[in-house]
Amino acid sequence: MPRRRHLLLAAPALLAMPRAATAQATEAPWPSRQLRIIIPWPPGQSTDFQGRIMAQHFSGRLGQFVLPENRPGAGGQIGTNMVAKAAPDGYTLLAASVGPITFSPLIQRTPYDVERELAPVASYGLACFMLLVRPDFPATDLRGFLREVRAHPGRYTFSSSGVGGAQHLVTAMFNAKAGIDALHVPFSGSAPSMNALLGGNVSCGFDTVAAALRLVREGKLRALGISTAAPSRLIPDIPPIASVGGPPDYDVGGWNGLMVPAGTPQPIIDRLWHEVRTGLETPEMRARFEAIGTDLGPRGPAAFQQQLRDLWALFGPLIRQLGIRAE
Repeated sequence: MPRRRHLLLAAPALLAMPRAATAQATEAPWPSRQLRIIIPWPPGQSTDFQGRIMAQHFSGRLGQFVLPENRPGAGGQIGTNMVAKAAPDGYTLLAASVGPITFSPLIQRTPYDVERELAPVASYGLACFMLLVRPDFPATDLRGFLREVRAHPGRYTFSSSGVGGAQHLVTAMFNAKAGIDALHVPFSGSAPSMNALLGGNVSCGFDTVAAALRLVREGKLRALGISTAAPSRLIPDIPPIASVGGPPDYDVGGWNGLMVPAGTPQPIIDRLWHEVRTGLETPEMRARFEAIGTDLGPRGPAAFQQQLRDLWALFGPLIRQLGIRAE
């Protein structure tokens, strides 16, 4: 009798084993369906360009189509929050950028927690911002620009891609360090911000090489300097702001990269990082990124995470010192 009872108790487990084994055997390997990469900005700016380049690259390497999907708003926070709250299954990727990931959490409460809800995969490199004015602005260089704006507090306006975004903070840091009083006019992305500058609705603004260099080369805008303290090898004819009469300690650039929801399986993260790294080693991909002003230097998950922590530690005290807050 005891032996019979043992067999009866064991029977359900024995019957379950083939089902479990069958489920594991038939579970589709990742990726088995379409992926999407959320771009939290409108089309036509650096993060959009880089996100689309990566979507195309992944589509050719992963065996599944990767759909680039623009979800702009709130300085990049809407699209970023979508990914932070998405299922951690490797099918929703984030075209991450410095504004909503590095800067926004330092100046305002965001609907997502970067460290707890997002996992870093790769950062691609560093890009500078350019200080831009129209050709009819009453100054032709940075020193003249500073004299003019300081002489007329509150007269001039700066545009940005949204409150809490990278352009907002780059501008706010410049204004505070340079001691100028100019009105911030936020827009819903880089493209409308640029259109406002081109149309004369705002006086000046910072933007990326990807968004604005062509307009500078065509003579539609004038670049007075770049935001990084070191010259850019990609645009050596445009000097650092710090070297031509601007604040000597002004040094800020933007990164772009790839993130996924926290909890995404490590093998998926490792595969994505492998595809990013090998892709950026090809001359074709390097040329496409350099054409939009990105000085490549890819970092993997651990190095990217450390990069984020270093930037928070660097800019957090500075932002508090300057009193920069979301408006």
